[in-house]
Amino acid sequence: MEHYNYRLFDSITYQLTKFPKLDTLNAKIGGQWRNYSTLEMQQTVDKLSAGLLKLGVSGNDFSAEGSDKIGIISNNRPEWVFTDLAVQQIGAILVPIYPTTNPNELEFILNDAKVKYMFVSNAEMLAKVKNLQPNVPSLLNVYSFDNIEGAEPWTNVSDLATEPLLREVEEIKEKIPQDHLATIIYTSGTTGTPKGVMLSHRNIVSNVYFSKKSFPFPDAPHYKVLSFLPLNHIFEKLVTYIYLFSGISIYYAESLDTIGDNLKEVKPNGFTTVPRLLEKVYEKIMAKGAELSGIKKALFFWSVGLGKKYDNINPPGGLYKLQLNIARKLVFKKWKEALGGNIEFIITGGAACPENLLRIFNGAGIPVYEGYGPTEHSPVICVNRKQDNLTRFGTVGPPLDGVEVKICDDGEICCKSPSIMVGYYKRPDLTAETVMDGWLHTGDIGMWVEDRFIKITDRKKELFKTSGGKYVAPQPIENKLKQSKFVEQVMVVGNDRKFVGALIVPSFVALNDWAKHKNLQFNSNEEMIKSPEVLHLFDNIVKHYNEYFNHVEQVKKFELLPKEWTIESGEMTPKLSMKRKVIIEKYKTEIEKIYA
Repeated sequence: MEHYNYRLFDSITYQLTKFPKLDTLNAKIGGQWRNYSTLEMQQTVDKLSAGLLKLGVSGNDFSAEGSDKIGIISNNRPEWVFTDLAVQQIGAILVPIYPTTNPNELEFILNDAKVKYMFVSNAEMLAKVKNLQPNVPSLLNVYSFDNIEGAEPWTNVSDLATEPLLREVEEIKEKIPQDHLATIIYTSGTTGTPKGVMLSHRNIVSNVYFSKKSFPFPDAPHYKVLSFLPLNHIFEKLVTYIYLFSGISIYYAESLDTIGDNLKEVKPNGFTTVPRLLEKVYEKIMAKGAELSGIKKALFFWSVGLGKKYDNINPPGGLYKLQLNIARKLVFKKWKEALGGNIEFIITGGAACPENLLRIFNGAGIPVYEGYGPTEHSPVICVNRKQDNLTRFGTVGPPLDGVEVKICDDGEICCKSPSIMVGYYKRPDLTAETVMDGWLHTGDIGMWVEDRFIKITDRKKELFKTSGGKYVAPQPIENKLKQSKFVEQVMVVGNDRKFVGALIVPSFVALNDWAKHKNLQFNSNEEMIKSPEVLHLFDNIVKHYNEYFNHVEQVKKFELLPKEWTIESGEMTPKLSMKRKVIIEKYKTEIEKIYA
């Protein structure tokens, strides 16, 4: 990928010329892995493009408004990528939508983009779209990837392909400019209506190129990765193109619940994730460790203690190095095996990764790299790199080569590069507020560390003022509290209030373990969080972490909650970040108790 004058769909020809493979895309069907070769992928995509042409889908004048839009709601699978590429090849624009999007937002998106055809994965998604179809005049038909009784299969579109149409696809491909939109991604509104981020081929391809060069991602046809982060999110979509342009095979996890099994089967060299999933892996490992006894248990916790002290920039020598090697051989080796045994990189993004988690995994010899970037930047702005001196825990790494970053006077992170979005669809007003003089204003507050690493300290919109007029940034306080093994989730409150409070969801795995050791018995989570012993434990935890903050920022009172916040129950976005407004609304009573 020496220069990046490519369109995204050129990745197929690129791979076919440089490193054709038998297992480019892979999915598990009926207990067996089904492999698609590069050649089969090319043929499948071309036929689907030709079929779409037959249905009258076109890039028309290659403008954002004029090009036809095709929607997709699906889990990660080869058909997702086929549809994406087939739509692009004829100049139409893909609109990917989160499977968990609520019906109101879905109807808004389909009408805002005037989606012409939809591709869905399963019966549930089909029903969701079919229910709305009467309210979406632009929508002509819905095709399904799964074989569903009474639904049109996606292969019906490919079956429309003819030789003349396939030739026409080739002619159109030649004409598609790099500045044409490849996709419009609606960002899930934690506030108000979703915004459609318009990304061109140049935007995403430049980000692929900068990421490949910086991380670095070598061409590695012998590599495999496991993919499970939603493809409708720009992070997984971008890395998919990095994999295609690098000749890396992609294996799709069957579901979030099977990741553990799929890692052991596929034995991948890497994967991308969000911190929440890494935390869950870690909690599982810790729960298993707690079940050990005697010398094994002592060895386990001794190793974890060593991992927490791991520092890549000043690696302690001598005794520590010796001890760490023993821990890696006796304890951490099993952790690596649980991830398939071949992991060379895990990239985490989407939210802040707890620093102690990064130290422990890297100390264990499992390299986890944190990166950062919003959808509006296709998305990567920064990433910690494979060279030791370019990784710093607690930061999101240095900016990519090719991306200019500055911290504005108010602390906001701003950047400039060819990866900045074309704008928000039909919202020039919002675009003008976000991109000024070629600089993207991210809405994140950050600082330089050692003049080369970026550390994100908060969201601009999430800063709040106490009634005493003091500004408080909730994220650093939340991240600190989450370092306790007893804290699963936490949200700091206190806007226009006298002091800072917190809603805390305990880690009930850790808490049950603790209760067992204390010979305490509880019949439910509700009973547990009301008990004087548990409240005393959390008092001490909060006091301990308060010492890291100045008086104004310290949590004075808190409420414990009995249930974890999830996407399904509505408190988390699909990216697994907190919907603060929803939580404040839902737990009004608990918040009032803090301030009573």
